[in-house]
Amino acid sequence: MSETYTENLDDFGSIELEEAKNILEAMIDNGLPSDFTNEGVKLAFNKFSGKVFLTNSDYQVAVCSETERGKYLESFYSSPYTGLEGTFEELAEQFNEMNEEDQSWFEDLAKSLDRPFIMDSEE
Repeated sequence: MSETYTENLDDFGSIELEEAKNILEAMIDNGLPSDFTNEGVKLAFNKFSGKVFLTNSDYQVAVCSETERGKYLESFYSSPYTGLEGTFEELAEQFNEMNEEDQSWFEDLAKSLDRPFIMDSEE
């Protein structure tokens, strides 16, 4: 059975190598996300999802995003209770669907990052 996770660049196709290039350019131009530790940083590829990303010795994940101002890296999170995954903004959009424990985790994450988010009211 083939592994779904690899750090071996020989397993990357041309599309994945292009994404790796974008990640490295974003890292050079704008650095790592503020909450991403700079220890044991390496490129990785999830063959199942097709995603290329950075990971580190703390198993944190950073993905490349792009705006009209250029490429940058942002942290990619997994909620500890139900395993919801996404960037801060993607998870903020899912806040009302999260269970109580994941909501508490996300509120703590937002505070630790000094990132406000707006909860949709249920009124």
